Amino acid sequence: MAIFVPQNLSAAHVVTCVLILAIYVAWRNFKNYWTTPPFPPGPPPKLFIGNLCDFPTVQPWITYTRWKYQYGNIVYANAFGQHVVILNSLKAVIDLFEKRSQKYSDRPVLPMRDILGWKFVVGLMYYGDEWRKNRRILHQRYKPDAALAYRPIQMAKIHELLRNLLEDPSNFQEHYKYMAASIIMATVYGYESAPKEDPFIKNGDKAITMMTNAMFPGASVVNALPFLKYLPKWVPGSQFHRDAEECRALTRNMLDLPYEFVKDNMSNGRENSSLISELIEINEKEGGSTSGKEMIKGLGATSYSGTIIISTHYQWTFFYASAVNPEARRKAQEEIDRVIGGERLPDFNDRPSLPYVEAFYREVMRWRPAMPMGVAHSVTEDDIYEGYFIPKGATIMSNIWAMTRDLTKYPEPEAFRPERFLSPDGKLNNDDTILTFGFGRRLCIGRHAADSTIWATIVSVLAVFNFDLAKDIDGNAVSIEGIYTDALISHVLSFQCFITPRTVQARHLILEID
Repeated sequence: MAIFVPQNLSAAHVVTCVLILAIYVAWRNFKNYWTTPPFPPGPPPKLFIGNLCDFPTVQPWITYTRWKYQYGNIVYANAFGQHVVILNSLKAVIDLFEKRSQKYSDRPVLPMRDILGWKFVVGLMYYGDEWRKNRRILHQRYKPDAALAYRPIQMAKIHELLRNLLEDPSNFQEHYKYMAASIIMATVYGYESAPKEDPFIKNGDKAITMMTNAMFPGASVVNALPFLKYLPKWVPGSQFHRDAEECRALTRNMLDLPYEFVKDNMSNGRENSSLISELIEINEKEGGSTSGKEMIKGLGATSYSGTIIISTHYQWTFFYASAVNPEARRKAQEEIDRVIGGERLPDFNDRPSLPYVEAFYREVMRWRPAMPMGVAHSVTEDDIYEGYFIPKGATIMSNIWAMTRDLTKYPEPEAFRPERFLSPDGKLNNDDTILTFGFGRRLCIGRHAADSTIWATIVSVLAVFNFDLAKDIDGNAVSIEGIYTDALISHVLSFQCFITPRTVQARHLILEID
């Protein structure tokens, strides 16, 4: 049913629209009650508004995990007829997102995506020809063999990180953010980032932060009540319009400015070997269409935003885990010393010989998932799963937090234990799926590059640095609270830790980096 809302709504008009919609939803649900299987179990709805007041806005994955123990692995809720199904088990996710991917690969309608100017992101596109075309192009540049070409840049930037940590360890979080951004700027745009306050990185960071704070269901009321996007800016409750103006300007710069940098280099004959320069050449050979130009900008911004937010989260979590779990950190360092010694820095060729470091990496990825609720899917036709009715258009959410807290698979899930990924004889087990990278046809395109960056950072930093809790002016250890944000990408809030070179030889290795 199409709903048209006039631009000049008053408060009375809004109330009337809500009541009409609520009555329609109640009538439709009553009509379907006797003709379809039941919805999955879930919190009891309230008259007219359904579960509108039950959807959490603060760390929703915690509430949804609690619902798992109340209602099961498949939970249903709704608000004004918008159906939401929460999958709390890996089995349910695989059954639907992978085994029935033809039905479950769409994205739900999230008005904030378009309001903020983020409809260009391939991961947020609706399932269709545009998505297929964009994904195919990126897949060719990020598939496993193609991703190998990025390793020299990744390692060079990681070595630069080691120097920055040696010179200024207190700002480790900023160093990490810069490293992740500089890798993607170099590979995607052929751009060498400024050591500090780089304008491209600064602009992109602001745009990404605003987007992730507004995008997950429940973060903004307009996602639950889409017709509110027609409210004029002066109406109470429409602050999202004012925030969106700022975000759109930042996002437009993120799309345009790096692209123009590449174009300028190409026009002036300066060497620029990058993903964007390659795509520009292809587009110009095909006539240089405006649509092709905008698609290229979107592909570049997709690569940048997707990589930086995942990599930065896990790098900060790695520091947090290393500081508060010294025994696990020391075991990883002992393995590095035993396999590599102290005469050189580790590289990608060492990865198969370092099973405990690999287990450490997997535990970082499990312990605090970057996207605790994943990115929501949508079902394109009515479906029945385990005897429950899942209606066409329902928003399907994968509660990755609940999956990483599955007590049958991960006993004491809040403990940081790399050993859970090892067999008794110290070999890696087959639990190598990184849930944050997504599922089915929506699996993260850049996962191979992200995996390489995160692993190489972990092993390189562990090889040369020790971590400890920071001390106050009286010499007492300052505990780390480990508080994570409420956003699509949840990252740990700023904290302090004490970072020092492990040995004199480790210090020399860092200083001798070319």
